[in-house]
Amino acid sequence: MKKLFLLVAVSLLVAGCSKEKVQNPTTRFAEVNVHFNDFSISQEEFPSKNEENPASYFTKVALILAFYNAEGTEVYKATQIEGDGSYTSFGQFTATLQVGTYTMVAVAYAYSDGDEFTLMSPTSAAYTNERPRETFCATQSVTVTSASPLNLSVTLNRISSWLCIQSTDPRPAGIAKLRTTYAKGGKSFNPTTGLATTDAGFTQTNTPSAAVGSTVMVSSFPLLFTDEENINVTIEVLDASNNVLSSHTVEDVPFKRNRKTTLTGALFTAPTSSSAFQLNTDWLPGSEITF
Repeated sequence: MKKLFLLVAVSLLVAGCSKEKVQNPTTRFAEVNVHFNDFSISQEEFPSKNEENPASYFTKVALILAFYNAEGTEVYKATQIEGDGSYTSFGQFTATLQVGTYTMVAVAYAYSDGDEFTLMSPTSAAYTNERPRETFCATQSVTVTSASPLNLSVTLNRISSWLCIQSTDPRPAGIAKLRTTYAKGGKSFNPTTGLATTDAGFTQTNTPSAAVGSTVMVSSFPLLFTDEENINVTIEVLDASNNVLSSHTVEDVPFKRNRKTTLTGALFTAPTSSSAFQLNTDWLPGSEITF
């Protein structure tokens, strides 16, 4: 249903330091101004297509920019979270870098209060709390010189998959949470490849917002160890004390990066031999599978 690319224009303005600031005449530094322009978001609902500003797409977005030198040492890293007031201009980053060649890493993700995210290197990043978010990233080699300005552009691609769980039966009273367990995938990833760095799986718990008597929909954004994976997914219905009221396991659910997978079925009744989940994948062109 949605094919999303984040187009980030990056401008690097380079100016050599004055002689008074240069202790070693062989060492030159440059001021690097990196500007994240508005993201160009393309949403496809076949057959029509439109574009949307990221402020409309995301409730809140976090931007991270980092530079690593040839030895892999981090020489600059900054994070901006939309609306937190810690920046002068959202999307504008300024770093002073020694002339040389660097690996630039750019990450954007849909931020929610309490999220914990760590970027360690061009090959290692992780969500360290319960859940991964919809995530976009890119890495790029950047050479800084004192001779002339550098004007670069980089495209951040979505690396997440998306699981949507939709109930066909109404939410009864006493239902507080849905717990989803992935047998594969993970919460950490390699920004260079966009793939998860672990395939051990993870668990996250959602609190549905739907009122009692209404159907329920919850989402999660697993990071995949390979571009496509078949994963066993267990959905548990919990009460306020985290007691399991019902449990459903759907085997070999197909996932793909940048693709939405929807599981639809009766969540609030105990599974029987005749119960079934219907699966639809339509973030990119997908298929329908009935379990």
